[in-house]
Amino acid sequence: MTMANASPVFVRREMVAAQPAPPGATGATYWLRTKLFATPKDIVLTLLAIALIVYIVPGMIEWLFIHASWTGENRAACATIAQGGVLPDGQSGACWAFIGAKFQQFIFGRYPFDERWRPLLVMALFVILLIPMLLPKVPYKGWNALALFIILPIVAFFLLIGGSFGLPYVETPLWGGLMVTLILSFFGITVSLPFGIVLALGRRSELPVIKMLCVIFIEVIRGIPLITVLFMASVMLPLFLPDGWTFDKLLRALIGVSIFSSAYMAEVIRGGLQVIPKGQFEGADSLGLSYWQKMRLIILPQAIKLVIPGIVNTFIGLFKDTSLVSIIGMFDLLGIVTLNQSDANWSTPVTPVTGYVFAGFIFWLFCFGMSRYSAFMERHLDTAHQR
Repeated sequence: MTMANASPVFVRREMVAAQPAPPGATGATYWLRTKLFATPKDIVLTLLAIALIVYIVPGMIEWLFIHASWTGENRAACATIAQGGVLPDGQSGACWAFIGAKFQQFIFGRYPFDERWRPLLVMALFVILLIPMLLPKVPYKGWNALALFIILPIVAFFLLIGGSFGLPYVETPLWGGLMVTLILSFFGITVSLPFGIVLALGRRSELPVIKMLCVIFIEVIRGIPLITVLFMASVMLPLFLPDGWTFDKLLRALIGVSIFSSAYMAEVIRGGLQVIPKGQFEGADSLGLSYWQKMRLIILPQAIKLVIPGIVNTFIGLFKDTSLVSIIGMFDLLGIVTLNQSDANWSTPVTPVTGYVFAGFIFWLFCFGMSRYSAFMERHLDTAHQR
């Protein structure tokens, strides 16, 4: 058959329109069938999970809400069962009246009541600067970072401690509650990331002295618990200082927490650096970039993107570990909750449990927020699957 007798070739000039999903491949039924009841093992596990939820959740709801005491001025509000109800074990519900009465102490500690507008102002400034920093499309990230990590801590220092600009001086032993937890965690996060990067680069350095010093620092700090670091910073450090020299207790805690978290952050960053292919280093060298240009422009952006879960995991651990500052006589959120449980006016069997539930919920709220933002950033930076 000659080319003249060949059938004409049809060439489509436009894409085929999107077709609807096959019947039964969408909707709640499809999701249940594929996610929860796909295999016999999935069916058994799903039924066990449902049975566990049915067994636990109703009792929790009764204790937390239905039979809880919401208002009151002393332990009498929680010593009796609210709304006349009776729990299966005959105990009263949660004592939320205790949380309401002590709420400001849980947030500010013993910070003077008339001066609490100062930490509130610092919190407002922190939120105002943090939100645009977390949104990828907001411009001027460099100026935003400068205001958040450099200017805000300086302003917060003068606002919170006072003693200048006509503000009364408030000594740090009066600080406490969620305010101290946020200060310790924010300072630790801000310091640990850059110090961790420097330590990770130093551990991979080809200079023997730099590498040895970084390895010793990382391994020593990672080999001891945070309580030991805080104890050394608070109790042992003053023994080595000259007579008349002293450091504020909060400053000691900030230094101890930052040192501890920097060592762990260094290993997280080092893991990301080791994943980068050797070709990336060679390509940067072929462009004539200096060591710091190579790290800043090519290597570190890729390494940090790969270890975002590990970085956020370190941040979450640091946020929870701030409760250990009670070992040096400071009262963070958990410490101030525990301290107020000894108040005779609120001493009931349910008061400690209610306080711990409240503190646990606050910790969970912040940690869950960090984990969700981490997942968002992973999706945003996942260029390998973006089209």
